[in-house]
Formats: sequence, C-alpha cells, structure tokens
Amino acid sequence: MSADSAVTIRQARHDDREAIVSFTTDTWDRLGGDYVPDAFDGWVDTDGPTQRTLVAILDERPVGICQGVLLSPHEAWALGMRVDPDVRGRDIGRRLTEAVFEWAAGRGATVCRNMVFSWNAAGMGQSRALGFEPLTAFRWLEPTPDADAGYDLTVETDPAPAWSAFHGSDAFGELCGLGLDLEESWALAELTPDRLKSAETTLAVRDAERLRGMSYRVRTFEQEDDGETRRWAEYGVGAWDDVEALRSLAAAIARDAANAGAECARVLAPETPRHVSDAAHARIDTSEEPDFVFERDLSAYR
Repeated sequence: MSADSAVTIRQARHDDREAIVSFTTDTWDRLGGDYVPDAFDGWVDTDGPTQRTLVAILDERPVGICQGVLLSPHEAWALGMRVDPDVRGRDIGRRLTEAVFEWAAGRGATVCRNMVFSWNAAGMGQSRALGFEPLTAFRWLEPTPDADAGYDLTVETDPAPAWSAFHGSDAFGELCGLGLDLEESWALAELTPDRLKSAETTLAVRDAERLRGMSYRVRTFEQEDDGETRRWAEYGVGAWDDVEALRSLAAAIARDAANAGAECARVLAPETPRHVSDAAHARIDTSEEPDFVFERDLSAYR
C-alpha cells in the first residue's frame, strides 16, 4: 500500500466480507477467535436508521471496521472496532470511531459508550486515545438454574418494585444507572422503568419492611462451548443489600432460568469488593475477570 494513500470511510457492503474476515478471524486467541466474521453479514443486512456499520478503505481495500448502534434517542453504543494489523499506526481507528460519533450525534445521541475486556490492554488504550472516559466495571455472576431453588425472602415479579429496588441500591450508583440493553447483546444502556416493563421478566426480593434486591431477564440464547451447545438465560443487572438478599435473589434467578429452559445463567453485577465477595460468601460462581465500560460525550459532534 502506498504511503500517500488516502483513507476513506463508507458504509459496509456484503462484498467487503472477504477482506474483513482476513484480518478479524484470529483477533483474540484466548477466546478462540473473533465474533466479527460470523456477525458481519447480519450487520450489513440489518443496517438502518438505528444502526450503521462502517469500513475504512485504503487502496480500494477494507482495512478497518466499526459499528454504531442507537440504544435510545440519546444513547449510542460502539462495537466491533478492528483494524488490519498491516496498516496500524495510520490513524484508521480514530477516523472510523469519529465517523461513528458523527453518525450517532447526527441522529440525536449525546453519549456513546463501549465495552472492553479488562485483559485487553490495547483495546483500553485505544478507547482512551479516542476520547472515551472510564465509566464503570462489571462481572458476571453465574447461579446454576434450579427449578426447586428455595429462598427465604418474598419474591415479586412486578416491574415497579424492581425499579424502586434498583434505583435505591448502591448498584445503581456503581453502574451509573446502566444495565444490559434489551435488544443489543453485550451493550449497556440506562435502565428505566419502561425498559424494565419490556423485560422478559423482572424479579424483586423483599422482607416485611423493605425491598432488598432485584434483577431482570433480558434474553435466553444458545451458545456453543467446547463443542457442546447450552441454553443460557441472561439477566441485565443484579442489585442486593447484603448476602442474605443475594442468596434469595440468586435462588429466584435460578428458578426463573430453569423455568425458561436454561441450563446456564449469568447476571451482570457491579465490580466492587463488596459485590464480588458477597457472591463468594454466598457460593455463587463468578466470571474470572471483569469487563470495563467507557463513555464519550458527543457534544463536539452535535
């Protein structure tokens, strides 16, 4: 590629697939590969008013990709940022990300967020260089689905108490009011009463005096792991007062996941010493490492 070639940004097309796959297949060896090759055709097919997949073109060949998604009228999510290793250092990541910022801001978004695995130092460094600021961190709790799980506290499925329990919890502050989005996987959005009403189910635990915890089921899905396909239930946030409340909340989740036909479950929880050690105390499995969420103010692009 010539040193003076100009980089252009445009919307992705199906005929970009071969080039995109060539530099994304082995992005993360520790995860067994990258999701972008499998997702690419679906991204192109579903691009529209609330989603845009962009590619960077250098010498007539795609050398970078990034997608922007609108999660609400004012929230955007950036994902899938990849640049061909052969052309890194040519400001392609910045050009792609700024194009996503401009697209999102042009449709009313005021913030754009992204998520980076905590072990991905390069991804974190790139996010900070692109103007993303650290926002929050989370870890997955993984209670085992069990239709007969017992709990000591009262469990309700009304979204109203679930919202009150979240809004009054320390999880609300630690997560900056975010929970898993109901439509976009691996994306966090501001959790609102309306979003809770649209969840597959909501759970609130209480005693006779007060609310003690909450969660909501976002989706069920099938995922292949070591050649075996398992059905998962995914919960957008876990908020609880103490270990006793967590035990009842986890049991309620275990029952709900089993009733949804899931073999595995995971619950997004704040990455704090209290929340992680509560899970250890309650003997609930957790993911090995946290994930980090970053945020970019889009005022400069509006």
